[in-house]
Parts: sequence; C-alpha cells; structure tokens
Amino acid sequence: MPDTPPRTALVTGASRGIGARIAEDLAADGVAVAVNYAASPDQADAVVGRITAEGGRAVALHADLAQPEAARALYDAAESALGRVGILVNNVGIMKLAPLAGTNDAMLDRHLALNLSAPFRLMREAATRLPAGGRIINFSSRVVSLWQPGYAACAAAKAAVEAVTHILAKELGPRKITVNAVAPGPVATELFLADKSPELVERIKAMNPFGRLGEPEDIAHIVCFLAGPDSGWISGQVIRANGGVV
Repeated sequence: MPDTPPRTALVTGASRGIGARIAEDLAADGVAVAVNYAASPDQADAVVGRITAEGGRAVALHADLAQPEAARALYDAAESALGRVGILVNNVGIMKLAPLAGTNDAMLDRHLALNLSAPFRLMREAATRLPAGGRIINFSSRVVSLWQPGYAACAAAKAAVEAVTHILAKELGPRKITVNAVAPGPVATELFLADKSPELVERIKAMNPFGRLGEPEDIAHIVCFLAGPDSGWISGQVIRANGGVV
C-alpha cells in the first residue's frame, strides 16, 4: 500500500494567481499550508484569511527566494509554524520576454535565480527532510517545448527544472517520495494578462482547442491530485496542462 502523504504543505509564490488557488484547494483537502510571498503581504494575508475562515490551517511566510539563504530559512519557518512539511510545491517563478541577443545579464540572472536556483535549493532541503510518502511538485512551462522567440531565458531555466525533476524522482523513489512537475500553458492570471491587449488575448485563446485560457483552478486541481494519496505511483513525470496545445 502507498504511504499516505503528510498533511502539511509549503507553497511558494502563493499570495496570488495559481499559487493562491493551490494553497486554498490544498487547505480544502485538509492540508495545513505555508503561504510563501515575496512582495505582497496583504494578498498573502488574504489567502490565509480565506483558508482559516473555512476552518483550515495556514500561515503567511515572507521569503525572497532569489536570495541563496532564503530556501532553508523558509523551510525552517514552515516547519516551526505548522510541523513537518510533507508536500513541497515549487510554484514561484517569473517570465520576462526578450530575444536572446537582448537578454542582459541581470535579466538572465533573475530568471535563473527564481526559476531554477530557488526550486533547486528547496528540493535540496526537501530531499533530506521529507518523510516517506512525501510529495515534491515543481513548475515548468509550456514554453519549454514550443521554442518560441523571446522565451530563451525562461525556457532554459524551466527545462533544467524538468531535468532535475526526473533525476530527483529516481533518487527519492526508494523512500517512497514522488517528484513531478506541472507545465501550464497560458493561464488567466493577473501576471499573464498584464500588458496584453484584448486582441492579443483573443488570439492566444484561439490557438487553444478549447478556445479559452486556462484558469488557476485547472492547474490547482492537478497539483492537489499529485499531492494526494491517489498519485503515489506517479513520479518523474511532467504533466503538460495546456488544453491540448502541442
């Protein structure tokens, strides 16, 4: 029989958008949730407020995961507040577009810091601290497999996350810990819609067989499944949640 996943989660970048919905849906499943944020304390507190209003357990924890020391400090704070973490959701990340020739060092370093180094360091913590039955759920992106101009920095970092996901799944499998990644397509979040004209949004919708953008709950439902007891035989996988766009 598979081990039952522990019922405490650390979700990075969880003050809004997909991360907030993941935190709320995990809490609805009975999981205590550490809601990480970097620059939006009011929004993180609002997520916690919605969770606790429904009888759940949650705490908002600040950490700028671009800083090398932040991963361990955040993990420590989550366990101090809620007990041993059994589910790690590496949701934090950025996506800034520029042609490769126009990607300066600061932009490249920022993508690597948040999209690769931050989840790598948290996975390193989880690799020695997760109990049997634990879950690691990383975030990749549809851009890894589309090879579109302008996405070089983001795609490079997310492709590396996919590689680490496959490797860590093999390393932690003997301890009955699963490691998977979710790679969303366009999702209707504040960050995605910013600076996009209504016409561009409609063109993006038209590219999808379903004729719409993804919604945060589309992604959160997949994460909750991977975090739950029915996914114990799924590991080392990248789930491309994009509504059929290939």
